[in-house]
Amino acid sequence: MSNYFPTFKRLMKKRLFRKLSWIKIGIIIILIASLITIKDEIEYIFGIGYYSDDGDYSIDSDIFYEECSVQGLMLRGDLVTFASETPEYLETASEDIVYSIQMAEEDPSIRAIILEVDSYGGYPVADEEIADALERATKPTIALVRGAAASAAYYAATGADIIFASQDSEIGSIGTTLSYLDYSQKNKIEGATFNELSTGKFKDMLNEDKVLTWEEKQLIMRDLNIMNDNFIEAVAENREMSTEDVRKLADGSTMLGKMALEEGLIDRIGGEYEVKEYLREMIGEEIEICW
Repeated sequence: MSNYFPTFKRLMKKRLFRKLSWIKIGIIIILIASLITIKDEIEYIFGIGYYSDDGDYSIDSDIFYEECSVQGLMLRGDLVTFASETPEYLETASEDIVYSIQMAEEDPSIRAIILEVDSYGGYPVADEEIADALERATKPTIALVRGAAASAAYYAATGADIIFASQDSEIGSIGTTLSYLDYSQKNKIEGATFNELSTGKFKDMLNEDKVLTWEEKQLIMRDLNIMNDNFIEAVAENREMSTEDVRKLADGSTMLGKMALEEGLIDRIGGEYEVKEYLREMIGEEIEICW
């Protein structure tokens, strides 16, 4: 009996130690799993990793192994200042393009910036933001037009040092618009009545359920003319053309690349291959474009 209790105590200590050891191991496993999850989420947020359709997580190997000397950016679809969470159509946010230009400027490995454009336009502030960011860039900037660089998208492209486009690209469409549908007659046929309740006579002027008055039309045209003048002046300055020459082209229409070259709206006919050749000659080495 005298040896029983010491043995029992030792046995209990061993069991307690084992339990504590398993608890520690469990806590460590939980911590490691948590850290892995947090790491995955951070990588996902910064675009380093991605989740596949079946939920599997992977690292984008191009982030670590692709050596970029030229940063490629894409302006596609409607040009807006910020992207919608659930866009109805393909769109590009100027804030994203501007941020990417700034990051490329700060990256010593990036030697030039390409803005690929395929868009029929968008909002006036968005085009100005991109054009200004391209103008401020100290590294060479190239606009590469594919299908179209029209309206606001063309304005944005003029900020680049040089514009390439296909001979069949649609270029220009210098002008402004704020057209909309008027459903007032349809409402009348269907027996619906529009009841206007607003604190100012111009507050409801773009309501699609009412007819636009003469005064409202004049007010809208005033702003459109101001924005149009801003557009013309920006193109003239960025393209080193006279305001009069740009105004002659500002009828709202697009022209194909070959004519746009003749009119001074672009600099060269060509696609990505020609842009790469241009950059090789400028930089003096082989280039790698990261999109």
